[in-house]
Amino acid sequence: MIRYTLLRFLIFFGCLALLWLVGLRSPEQRPWLLVGAGALSIAVSYFALKPFREETVDKISRRVEARLEAKSARPTDEQIEDAEIAPPARAAADDRAADDYR
Repeated sequence: MIRYTLLRFLIFFGCLALLWLVGLRSPEQRPWLLVGAGALSIAVSYFALKPFREETVDKISRRVEARLEAKSARPTDEQIEDAEIAPPARAAADDRAADDYR
């Protein structure tokens, strides 16, 4: 994700330098320089950084899926309360076996 962001910045500054070299240098043209560099960098980034963008999206989606799986693996409050109210059958069977032994 950091790599993708750095590449976007590099493309923006490259477009900024290109438009500066083309002739957008005067103080009156600086807003046009920034807007032009932004628009041009968006277009270039859309096509040039597609593989990096897809890789970043895949990494983020895998992280989200892993978090959701970890969250679903934890017992809910309702399950914990049910376990406290009704002890497991094995524990009850062990208690009966202990009573029979005495």
